[in-house]
Amino acid sequence: MRYFTHLFQIIKVGYLFSRCEIPDNFLPKNNKSLLNKLLNYNKKKKKTFSSTLESLGPAYIKLGQFLATRPDIIGSKFAKELANLQDDLPKFDKKISEEIIQSEFNTNIQNVFAEFDAPIAAASIAQVHTGKLSDNQKVAVKIVRPNIEEKFNKDFDFFYFLADFMERFNSDLKRLRFKESIKTMQRSVQMEMDLRYEAAAISEINTNMNENDEYVVPKIFWEKTTKKILTIEWVDGISVRDREKLIEKKYDLKDLARIIIQSFLTQALRNGFFHADMHQGNLLINEEGKLVILDFGIMGRLGEKEQNFLAEILWGLITKNYKRAAEVHFEAGYVPDDQKLDEFSQALRAIGEPLSGKNANDISMANVLTQLFEVTEQFNMETRPELLLLQKTMVVTEGVARDLDPKLNMWDIAEPIVKKWMEDKISPDTKIKQGIEGLSRFGVAISEFPNFLSDARKTNETFNRFLEESQSRSRQSQNYFKRNSFWIITVVALISLVILITG
Repeated sequence: MRYFTHLFQIIKVGYLFSRCEIPDNFLPKNNKSLLNKLLNYNKKKKKTFSSTLESLGPAYIKLGQFLATRPDIIGSKFAKELANLQDDLPKFDKKISEEIIQSEFNTNIQNVFAEFDAPIAAASIAQVHTGKLSDNQKVAVKIVRPNIEEKFNKDFDFFYFLADFMERFNSDLKRLRFKESIKTMQRSVQMEMDLRYEAAAISEINTNMNENDEYVVPKIFWEKTTKKILTIEWVDGISVRDREKLIEKKYDLKDLARIIIQSFLTQALRNGFFHADMHQGNLLINEEGKLVILDFGIMGRLGEKEQNFLAEILWGLITKNYKRAAEVHFEAGYVPDDQKLDEFSQALRAIGEPLSGKNANDISMANVLTQLFEVTEQFNMETRPELLLLQKTMVVTEGVARDLDPKLNMWDIAEPIVKKWMEDKISPDTKIKQGIEGLSRFGVAISEFPNFLSDARKTNETFNRFLEESQSRSRQSQNYFKRNSFWIITVVALISLVILITG
């Protein structure tokens, strides 16, 4: 039955997609195929790809926002279009929110909030109310939509079916791991539906901050937070989209643009954990002129490997050492072994050389990152979701900053953050530190080796007792293992030692 339900949904979605322009990778490779002809039957495309996704509901809006981070799948044109996809849905009744609160805390709402107001904003997963605690503290209360998990799970079930269907007609989607991308997106949405994860993200961002940072995050009220409810302090401020009001309050727009860029880069590069939804609706300026960041449902994380990779490749491009930049890709395992280093170096040169001689304010760092990721298709590189999310967030963040300062000099603003980051990541001191840490791990492993041998002897004794009791073994094989089991287990211990050292 489910199969026929999916087929009906494919017909519905296919009809809607036939009325709009869609990415090439969502079309069969065979231009003469019946499916291709059906999708291109309507020559006058009256709707956009983003508006079609909006019409299909919350899960499709999330799919569109996720695809905006994957220009390798849908192309730069559609990625830019979907970057502006708004997650704005009708509000549900305040009484439903009150029932959810009473169910979660198993008490009357008056015992949880002194005041609880009507919703002020709603998105695909949750909506936000204002309220007050017993001490008169004003708060923002985020509440997950009722039955939303069941609805999303149903849609994701169809997305997997659709991904299988599309991969049969376009092998490129297999290389781009489209189905795996759907799985990544589902994990992200599942975390968004548990508001404790968002609270934990706010807490981690706050822990990573230092006194010199020019951004702030709201305080969490953990005792008023559950899986379905998030309570944070209400923060007053002016939206960064309200240029006229910012000018009226005599804020320096150029400096605000700098703060936005540097705040994002600090999170991404220094801390390796960044807010990945830096659009205007999530950014305020408070009375002190600091950036207030809201809505931590979508976060990005860069591991040590990705941070080192970015540091070395940016350094390679800045110094025009394209061969070294190419080698970094190969060393990181991002480029398949069957590709040629010199050809990849040439591709990087094609990106770097046109930047020479241009004014810094004419060069978009986001565009440079986009070009870097566009070469993935040519060289059959595996997609890196964490780097693509960084690139998408950079595009959005740079756009927000340029709205405040059209003459934004991205490189000058980024230079102190990126320079310090690269010094920390690829300086000789760092390399020495990494070497010492490696030796330290080796020393720990060596110090543990006597325990390995002791455990091996104990295991040998147990193993011998097992062999004595076993009636299913032949006497010949029993004698063999008795003679050799200690050395077999010792070899296993040595292999474990090697793994510990190299791990």
